[in-house]
Amino acid sequence: MLRPHVPVNPLPTGTPIPLPKPAPVADIEPVTTTPTPATPSRAMVQLTPGSALALAAGGGAVVLVVGAVLVSMLLAVAITGASIAVIAVVLRLLVRDMQKGR
Repeated sequence: MLRPHVPVNPLPTGTPIPLPKPAPVADIEPVTTTPTPATPSRAMVQLTPGSALALAAGGGAVVLVVGAVLVSMLLAVAITGASIAVIAVVLRLLVRDMQKGR
């Protein structure tokens, strides 16, 4: 009853498109370029001992702040999981007491 039917096209429609012919290799000439010296587009940044110390202190502060945020997020997830587990135990006990008819 339900058989797949694949339509058959007896005659092709439209006009055939000819394939492009590649260009002969003899017409291509090699191009030679001379390397240009690289010029710096910006001024070089020079670090003094004071600025290097400030940069290291700033990087350390960023690491500490990001670490504190990640630890607090992990702690929040752990507390939420523990509270959900306690609620599940309490609900299970309440349902068991209701089924016993107390």
